[in-house]
This record gives sequence, C-alpha cells and structure tokens, in this order.
Amino acid sequence: MQAAFYTRQGLAAQVFTVGEQPTPQPGPGQVRVRVRASGANPSDWKTRKGGGGRQLIAPLIVPHSDGAGDIDAVGEGVPASRIGERVWIWNGQWKRPLGTAAEFIALPSQQAVALPANVSYEEGACMGVPGFTALQAVRLAALQPGETVLVQAGAGAVGHYAIQLARLRGAKVLTTVSSQAKAAHAGAAGADHAIDYRREDIGARVAELTAGRGVDCVIEMDVTNNAAQYPKLLRAHGRVVIYGMTGVEATLPTLWLMQNSIALKFFMIYDIAQADRDAGVRELSALLAEGKLRHTIAMRLPLAEIARAHDLLEGGTLMGNVVLTV
Repeated sequence: MQAAFYTRQGLAAQVFTVGEQPTPQPGPGQVRVRVRASGANPSDWKTRKGGGGRQLIAPLIVPHSDGAGDIDAVGEGVPASRIGERVWIWNGQWKRPLGTAAEFIALPSQQAVALPANVSYEEGACMGVPGFTALQAVRLAALQPGETVLVQAGAGAVGHYAIQLARLRGAKVLTTVSSQAKAAHAGAAGADHAIDYRREDIGARVAELTAGRGVDCVIEMDVTNNAAQYPKLLRAHGRVVIYGMTGVEATLPTLWLMQNSIALKFFMIYDIAQADRDAGVRELSALLAEGKLRHTIAMRLPLAEIARAHDLLEGGTLMGNVVLTV
C-alpha cells in the first residue's frame, strides 16, 4: 500500500517519505479500513518535530489519528456485516505506530464509527480530534440554557465546533479571534459576539457584553498565555475547561481562583474515560446523522503533499481542517 511515513523527527520536508509499506491485516477484534481521507492535526506536526519531549514510539511512524473510509476486512470476532461500512476513525495513531496517512489501517472495531451517508469522507476525517475535542469540552463545561461561555480561538478547528455545540445547548457564545475574516467565520458557526484580541481589550469587552458579570465558563485552547486574564473574564463560581496549551507550564492567578471558587478542568482527547468516549460517539453520531454540524475544510491535498499539509498547519493561518485525500 502507499503510505506517508518517517523514521526520524524533524522538519516535514526533510523526514517524510511517501512510498510502499506492507498492507496491514486485521487481528482479533479489529477491522481494516480503506482510508479515503486522513485528517491532519496540530498534535501530528508537534509529534513529528519532537515537541514537548515527544519521542518516536517505533522505528517507523505513519502519522495521523483521524480519518474516514470503508471497512474492507474484519478480524476474528467482528461481524462480517461490517464489511462495506462507511466509517470515521478516532485515535488511529494514539500509542500505535501506524495511523491514517496510508491507503489502509487496521485498528480495534470500536474505533471505526459508522459514518452517515450525508457526511463526506473529508468531513468524517474531522471528527476524531477537532469534533470530539469540542464535544468533550462542551460536555465538561456542563452548559445550561442561558449561560454565557467564552470560546477561545473560535475560528480554529476545535473552536468552530465548540461554538456550534454550545449554541445547541442553549448557551450564549462569546469568542476570541484575530481578524475580521475570522470573526465572520466564527459568526457563521453561531457565535453571538467575536472579540478581536489584537484590537480590543478582551476583559473590557467581556465586561461590556455581560453587564460586568463575567462569563460562566471559558473553553480554553491556550492556558499558558490566557490564564492571567481569567480574573477579568469569569464570574465567581465559574469554570474553565482546558484542552490545550503552548508551554509545559502555566502561571495561574491561584489566589483569585481560590477566592472565587473557580473550577479548572483539564483533559486530553486521546485519553478520556470510556464512559465519556461512548457518550461522545453517540452524540456525534446523532448530530452527524441529523446534519446539525457545520464543517469547514480549509485545504484538501493529496497524500503526496503531506509535508505541505503539516507546514500549513504549523503556520496557523488556515481557518478549518486540513485533510489529505488517499
């Protein structure tokens, strides 16, 4: 099969090879998916570069945890009726060397979720990390109708889904963006107000929009840089749900957080409780089937251009997801 792979860490153009690799066979409890689309995420380029002390987990890595395609073979214990099923994939390369940047992937049956006919393979390849991260963040936020949430980076892949999911729960959504184009993008997802952090004082704007009360919750993609703002953003007894950071440590306004009984909830989407995973799969499946999610594919590239895809993601200028067609 054709696959994109690397055997050492470094710059994309220097370490990626696209060529032949053995076609995997499904083991007991596994399915094999003919991959049609492979989703690239920031964690993929960070792992490839060795960021945060990440090391190679195997001599050869086929990256990407997200993807979508068709089941073409099943292992022992998996019903043959799954053959031919359209599916989207989660955790394709989590703690495994062989991910979705290939023509085929073999993985546990439960990690290949039925993809409704109304959802394209490219859209399905956005579910595993961006869609699921947004859903888990909103679930942990426990938003109630009428509450106000601040979604940081609402034009990002995760933020764009988080805005939609928060609105579906009846919340008022504020979001931060870095340009008018991104404000429009976040608005199209359902944000009530977009705050341009390059031109506006976020705390002052939040105070204005909440009549000085502050938001009930912040969904946070960079606690490293944003934690210092929390006293200006949150009401007493508010909460912060954190799914991302740009450094290995963050300085927190701990006295204010304690005095105001602020709850901080951290999670990593690759490693959530099984009950959360099961509930999330059910909810995402229903939302997809009902056509309730808006998807944004920023760039579609062939597998051969995986190095370009990683560089574009690292550049941080795109609005939406980067998907490789396989």
